[in-house]
Amino acid sequence: MVSDILTITLNPALDVSTSVPNVVAGPKLRCAVPSYDPGGGGINVSRSIKNLGGTSRAMVAYGGSTGQRLIELLSGEGIQIEGFDIPGETRESFAVSETSTNAQFRFVMPGPNWTPDMADAVLGKIRSLITPDTIVVISGSEPPGVPPDFPVALVETLKGHSKGVIVDTSGPALRYLFENPSGVDTLRMDAAEAVDLAGRQLTTRSDTADFAAEMVASGIANTVLVARGADGTILVSATEKLHCSRSIQKIVSAVGAGDSFVGGYTLAVSQGKPAPDALSCGVAAASAAVMTEATKLCTQVDAERLLPDCMLTRL
Repeated sequence: MVSDILTITLNPALDVSTSVPNVVAGPKLRCAVPSYDPGGGGINVSRSIKNLGGTSRAMVAYGGSTGQRLIELLSGEGIQIEGFDIPGETRESFAVSETSTNAQFRFVMPGPNWTPDMADAVLGKIRSLITPDTIVVISGSEPPGVPPDFPVALVETLKGHSKGVIVDTSGPALRYLFENPSGVDTLRMDAAEAVDLAGRQLTTRSDTADFAAEMVASGIANTVLVARGADGTILVSATEKLHCSRSIQKIVSAVGAGDSFVGGYTLAVSQGKPAPDALSCGVAAASAAVMTEATKLCTQVDAERLLPDCMLTRL
């Protein structure tokens, strides 16, 4: 039986991407025709799951004309949307590729301000959307005004009412989770975030795995995932200590690689696959994402083709 998946995006963005020959200060830069895509952590997780042949529901907090356009784009991709209206205007973000060097410049806006009442209301909304068979994924940054304890409050609200909560957050919210163990089912972060939390360099895979094991032992999360960039991803639980990677010949765009990983991993978990297989599926999806332009994320064809070449080792 395949579990239901609900993704949560509190701070979505209308992603605008374009390119110029060179990025230089001063003169007007004549850009190529831009592309527009719905963006934000949870949204991109749902889009990745759809690209990989799965289904999910996306709970999206949105407002204003920008938010309406984002919802229209997301609906056009066949994603089932659970909307949460907010005052203000949904933010925009934009990425500019420099064609002469293949460098990519990414600019991200903060998003509209939230009040404590809005944060309480969205918790109630999420609670109304889940069943005991729902895997909840909260991914992406939090809007200004949302308290840093929101992921912990979400875990407490859904405890015993869902199949599990996967958290991929950053900044003060991640720090709060680290300092206030709440038994999150799965917590994902990147290497820089892990180093910041550890307060020390995590040079080797074993260093990263040992730090992840400390987080599991302290009750921060049952499973910890740490992305080490081109060196793959570490997964640690009470019973597993794994590393998975795949060599990448050419990176076209790094946008969405992390969200594609979470999409591939979550879809595999929802299908009942064990941790090693879920980790490999996540790495294959992330590897497929960096092969696509702008914000196109992973494709099922590429992910399935790359999966057999993902190298899984126990640490």
